[in-house]
This record gives sequence, structure tokens and C-alpha cells, in this order.
Amino acid sequence: FSTPDCRLSIMEARWGLIPDMSASITLRELVRIDVAKELTMTGRIISGLEGEKIGLVTRCVDQPMEEAMKVAKEIVERSPDSVAATKELFQSTWVADDEKCLKT
Repeated sequence: FSTPDCRLSIMEARWGLIPDMSASITLRELVRIDVAKELTMTGRIISGLEGEKIGLVTRCVDQPMEEAMKVAKEIVERSPDSVAATKELFQSTWVADDEKCLKT
């Protein structure tokens, strides 16, 4: 969740560094490879609106904390077992090969 005027960037390129702290893993789960390369190689600053457009931000709203709390409240109203199992399912299969996914 983000505000429209939020500024996002992978700044390492500005100092001749490559991203660390799991950015390569996180980005592959959020954006296409060409977008990840562009943002990582240029260090370009993007707005929250653009972040939402490319998949880096879930929702772009004026009050992100309020919106996040609404979503959290909605999730809390669901079965805790179902929520936990769904989270585990996606965490373990999101970037796995088809064979592993079907065995899960």
C-alpha cells in the first residue's frame, strides 16, 4: 500500500552497487524481469501510482494505513486455518516448478 506521491527507488545503481537484502528475489515475485532490470540498473525514482501500475505496490490510495487496516479486518473475519494454509500454499509454490506445485 502506498500514497500516490510516494517515491520508490532501488538506489544502489547510483553508487555503483548491486541490490542486496533479497531485492532480486522480491522483485521477481512482483514485476516482470525487464522492469526489475530497468529499475535496478537506472535507480530511477517512481511514484506510488507507477509502482501500482507495474505491480510493485498493491494499492495506491491517499490513506494507505486505513486501507491496509480494512484489508486486514476482512482477512481476520475469515477462517484462520484457511488464511494460514493459503499463505503457506502461495509462499511455497509461487516460484516453484509445476511438479513441485502439484505435489504440494
